[in-house]
Amino acid sequence: MDGRDLVRSVKLVGSKRGLRTVRAAWRRARADARALPGRGPERARVPGQVTGAEPGPGGGVVRFARSELRIRVAVGGAVFWGWDGAEPGPSYAVDGEAPATNPRAVLEPGTDGGWQVVAERLTVAVSRHGAVELRTPGGVVLRRELPPRWWEPVAGGAARWVQRSEVAADARFFGLGGRAAGPRLRDGSYALWNTDPGGRFGPGDDPLYLTMPVQLVVADAGTHLVFYDNSWSGQVSLREGKEGAGSGHDRPGASEIRVDGGPLRCWAVAGTPARVLAGWSALTGAAAVPPSWALGPVWGSPSSARSAGVGAVGACDRCAGAQVMWRSHLSWGAVRRAMGSPPVERSRELGEVPGAAAQTGNSRQDPGPQHARWGFGSEREVRRIVAGYRERGLPLSVLHLDIDHYDGHRVFTVDRGRFPDLPGLAEELREAGVRLVSIVDPAVAAVRGNAVYDSGRAVGASGAFVRDARGREVRGEVWPGACVYPDFTDPGVREWWGGLYAERLAQGFSGVWHDMNEPVSFAAFGDPSLPRSARHALEGRGGDHREAHNVYGLAMARAGYEGLARLRPEERPFLFSRSGWAGMQRYGGTWSGDVATGWPGLRASLALVLGLGLCGVPYSGPDVGGFDGSPSPELYLRWFQLGAYLPLFRTHAAIDAGRREPWEFGPEVLAGARDVLLERERLRPYWVTLARLAALTGAPYVRPLWWSVPGDRGLRDCEDAFLLGDALLVAPVMEPGVVRRAVRLPPGRWYDTVSGAVYEGPGRVVVEAPLSRVPVLARAGAVIPVRGADGGLELEVWAPVAGRPGGGTVVRDAGDGWEPVVVERYTSRLEGGRVVVERDGGAVEWPVRVRGV
Repeated sequence: MDGRDLVRSVKLVGSKRGLRTVRAAWRRARADARALPGRGPERARVPGQVTGAEPGPGGGVVRFARSELRIRVAVGGAVFWGWDGAEPGPSYAVDGEAPATNPRAVLEPGTDGGWQVVAERLTVAVSRHGAVELRTPGGVVLRRELPPRWWEPVAGGAARWVQRSEVAADARFFGLGGRAAGPRLRDGSYALWNTDPGGRFGPGDDPLYLTMPVQLVVADAGTHLVFYDNSWSGQVSLREGKEGAGSGHDRPGASEIRVDGGPLRCWAVAGTPARVLAGWSALTGAAAVPPSWALGPVWGSPSSARSAGVGAVGACDRCAGAQVMWRSHLSWGAVRRAMGSPPVERSRELGEVPGAAAQTGNSRQDPGPQHARWGFGSEREVRRIVAGYRERGLPLSVLHLDIDHYDGHRVFTVDRGRFPDLPGLAEELREAGVRLVSIVDPAVAAVRGNAVYDSGRAVGASGAFVRDARGREVRGEVWPGACVYPDFTDPGVREWWGGLYAERLAQGFSGVWHDMNEPVSFAAFGDPSLPRSARHALEGRGGDHREAHNVYGLAMARAGYEGLARLRPEERPFLFSRSGWAGMQRYGGTWSGDVATGWPGLRASLALVLGLGLCGVPYSGPDVGGFDGSPSPELYLRWFQLGAYLPLFRTHAAIDAGRREPWEFGPEVLAGARDVLLERERLRPYWVTLARLAALTGAPYVRPLWWSVPGDRGLRDCEDAFLLGDALLVAPVMEPGVVRRAVRLPPGRWYDTVSGAVYEGPGRVVVEAPLSRVPVLARAGAVIPVRGADGGLELEVWAPVAGRPGGGTVVRDAGDGWEPVVVERYTSRLEGGRVVVERDGGAVEWPVRVRGV
């Protein structure tokens, strides 16, 4: 029992629920003791000497005295290797079947008795003792995997194993899922076991809800990602390297992963950060694109005035006498007649509260934040919150209902006393531009007469719920009381569970958020989860919770996503999940969970979003303001400002925590919140574009500053600022009392988007950061889609530097469905004192505003 367990025990024991949690923990321990006896004597094993090799398609098999290693290079450049006959499948992470092999990659003799496979982007060299090296085409070693070691119980059972690796002395580690201490992972141990930390967490807490054995390593020699495709419990130990002074030797960085069972198999992708994430996305699946109502207004085709042959047209902000040219076939007179007056400048636009003006071909919907609270309590309170946003001119797009709207906390029910007409409330809110999203927990109250429990018992031959080694339903203690847990690793159970979301849609909900799906069983001591001996289907293979635990949330997300897609095929599902695993981006996003209220929690919020994005999960965000306690006005506003530049922008708090509405913190905070809300609204077309690009390319919305220049060591160590796409640099304030802050810039010219101040990178600069805003810098030459004063799309172009062209991408919003999208690419350059904006392969149809000239 550790300190957290002791605190949990003191809080729980003595209450009725506390006594039930003691019994639940005792039952779990007893079940595991009965079904998982001690490992007993073990036999250690290493591969031994190489004995031969067998080339095959895209690679081959290298045989050793006590093991064999299978290598295959996939089309697209990803490399797989697996020991002891491990194949790429079955895998919960890989999207469908493993990618086809590259026939040009051949296993051939290497040096010193070893073997190698030479591919376009990587060379895989295997030593005669079983070490595996990843080398660049130029021969530079990116990673060296030492010969692995297994420990096999003499009496039989799962073998545990360890894999030690070395990387360059200057390398930095990122990834491993959601880590509050990140995004750069410093020396220490990181558990691989999805865990509810118990109420709240800060930067020092590990593990959290979403772990995955994915490492992204950035060094001067290059960037690479490795993924150990094994969902068993484990632990990763990291140690950064150290470069020798003068003629001294370098100490390489080190990684060690220990896993309690399952296959030792690995995927690797190398290249630039963008290429690595593209390869990872191709392997594990494209990120789900949230529906338009979760991203902002629907941007239709240009109006007839803008599409009648007009090119890039607009106003120039701060032109200072410079000439601005747009490629167009019309004269200025024709342009002005077609457009009417040019768009207003940004300073005027931000000074107005957005009205209800219609967009081209679509009704306008406010693209504000998403608001949640555990404890709304009634329809009346929901209406009061929505009215508060409207009366103060604040946009609001989504409102989330937590477990208090359920009848007795039972999933797929409604408390009719508090919410007598939930469908009517949902319709009323939708007409006001606000969608309802429902919490969904996996735990099902084990009570006869509970419709969900009764229907689950009738699924298949043995029911839908996880059972123990003796065939009995595993029961835990959650909010409804004694509960059972669906086995989402069973395809039939996923189909049954997905069908239950029809009830949520009938109640008027537009999306869902999955909670408590690590899964959680309240426990007075020990691991707050299911017995590790609990049995799971695992897609028909069979196995226990040691293998199924980490993929439980992923499989639940799949059940919900596929169910919503079947029930409402005309719309993209909106779903995000507290827990998950590699590949979860296929079904939606995630959020921070119960981050502690405080400045450390604010810093952890950004660390989680950046780290998850580098693991292929681009859509995430924190509980703005923290989950527990009452933030100070300054902390709340700084958190709100950060959240406005993160993909999932949602306030949320516990039932006994302080309020999270912006007007509860005074007029200064309200004014600052309004400003950043309107700026997020103005940038909504850019958010739509980033969401589509994440699905198309794997690039996260929120990126570390070193994204385009991984060789910049200073940027690798910068953790308090980030890039939003390629165009914007956001430098949030993470400490109290700060009104000016230092920012390390990537190469190029950068403009302060409010003051217009100009900065040159690379280098470190000091920027203004008054309480009313956080610094946001635009890259010179960037072409950014924004919302114009008329509600239509316009292009905001930040003046390029002479001789250094810029550009940008626009993806028009195709609505909430599955319609194909059009990707428009633009370039900008300074030519003879004029800013030239062109579209690749077509005319510029949107009005243009040039800034920073």
